Amino acid sequence: MRAHDSYDYAVIRVVPRVERGEFINVGVIVSCEKTGYLKAVVELDEARLRALDPRIDLPTLRRHLDAIRRICEGGPGGGPIGLLPQRARFHWLTAKRSAVIQTSQVHMGRCGDMDAIVEHLMDRMVRVS
Repeated sequence: MRAHDSYDYAVIRVVPRVERGEFINVGVIVSCEKTGYLKAVVELDEARLRALDPRIDLPTLRRHLDAIRRICEGGPGGGPIGLLPQRARFHWLTAKRSAVIQTSQVHMGRCGDMDAIVEHLMDRMVRVS
């Protein structure tokens, strides 16, 4: 059995009207420096977003959220930030900002299966049951 590794994660939030401060959790970013793991998963609930802002520009929002995934994957597809080392990309993605797309503060944990923890975090933090 694989030993447990430390990981960091942040929840991706959409704040359709920043001045109001209301947000919906739409995904997670998980990073494990030891294993070189960096992944973002996003699931948009359009009805919930439209409840906060009926005029939200979903195509633009989707493009920006997809950029997070590409930055996590690394390489030229993630633009200049995608070329940074894995840990620097995670810190760039989770930096505090006042924008439509934000992240929670960074939390940490330990597990042996990073893909399983991504699913667990999505179930717990993003998906509405």
